Amino acid sequence: MRIDKYLKLTHLIKRRAIAKEIIDEGGILLNNKIVKPSKEVKIGDILELKLGTHIITIKVISTEIPNSKNHSKDMFDIIDDIVINSRNDA
Repeated sequence: MRIDKYLKLTHLIKRRAIAKEIIDEGGILLNNKIVKPSKEVKIGDILELKLGTHIITIKVISTEIPNSKNHSKDMFDIIDDIVINSRNDA
């Protein structure tokens, strides 16, 4: 499954066009590599998403299209969720 479609189906990103834009800007890494939106995602792949003040690392556990929105959470495991403080405390 394409990485842009995967991100939309998992509800990590709301729209496929936004996923494509973030991927094109290098905001999403697949197995520590910058990829194109058409790159195929496989079970066991590690995705790192830089979204706003969060860096979320997930492991792909399914690429099957979910039956409902509730099952989309079963497509990945969150490995890490780091909050970046963009304020300067000087």
